[in-house]
Amino acid sequence: MNLLITLCARGGSKGIPGKNIKFLNGQPLIGYSIDIAKKFGGEHNADITLSTDDPRIKEVAGEFGLTTSYNRPEQLSTDTVGKIETIRHILLYEENSRNKRYDYILDLDVTSPLRTCEDLRMAFELLKKSLTALNLFSVNHAARNPYFNMVEQKDNGFYGLVKTGSFLTRQSAPQVYDLNASFYFYSRDFYIQNITTAITERSLIYLMPHICFDLDHIIDFEFMEYLLLTDKLGFKL
Repeated sequence: MNLLITLCARGGSKGIPGKNIKFLNGQPLIGYSIDIAKKFGGEHNADITLSTDDPRIKEVAGEFGLTTSYNRPEQLSTDTVGKIETIRHILLYEENSRNKRYDYILDLDVTSPLRTCEDLRMAFELLKKSLTALNLFSVNHAARNPYFNMVEQKDNGFYGLVKTGSFLTRQSAPQVYDLNASFYFYSRDFYIQNITTAITERSLIYLMPHICFDLDHIIDFEFMEYLLLTDKLGFKL
């Protein structure tokens, strides 16, 4: 079984300038993902690769022992390009360069580092045990429920529930989850079928038993750093 671990880190972040290499609790953000990629990858003899268009990101990754000759092409470095396409491109590059075929791909999102090796182990086993699943992604329990307390504008201009049902309490509504963007496992069949979205009719989830969120705004960064500085996560990265 061959496993490829990908880290995709485009330059030019607008929400948090330079966030992929911005220091978080004394370490560049990308370092957390490289560290866990090495730990988990070492358990599976996995190859680890980096997709970036930014020389500075490549330089910092090299300081953590992750080097690559791959350069993300310009057409895959815009705000409008989906991540699936980006991963597919580097997957084919690595397969051609290493003359091997990967059975599974694990993508670690640099901007959502609150995960453990145990999370990855349990999630990987879930996917491998399924004969039909195409992929798996990490989630947390959602704070809001579209059946109970989320609304959208309807065709008549007024607002109503996103999904309808006869539920009187949030607890009685179907359970829903938030994608926390931390990690995604893909089987090779996922890429053979040229799927363009991570959410398919044959997707599995791994429900994280702890807090996990991605960094979209500077306040997210400050909150995560506070949790790390005060050792309030309840687990070690």
